[in-house]
Amino acid sequence: MIVATATDFKNNIGKYLDLSATEDILITRNGKGVAMLTGVVDGVMAAFREMRGILKKGDDRDAIREERLGKLIDKGTD
Repeated sequence: MIVATATDFKNNIGKYLDLSATEDILITRNGKGVAMLTGVVDGVMAAFREMRGILKKGDDRDAIREERLGKLIDKGTD
């Protein structure tokens, strides 16, 4: 993982976009992580790998999103 300050990222966005194809980029502001830039294919696959065991066969991203949003809404009404 590459760590870049928000200023460095802003000044060198092209470089970091190229690097994001192969590595995650953690963007920091005042020493704290504020964003993560990952390559599209790797980022999607990494998210699905992290959810291994949570997904049911045949689930898709829209179904997962709806389920998670439903849980957040339910928490907000408690």
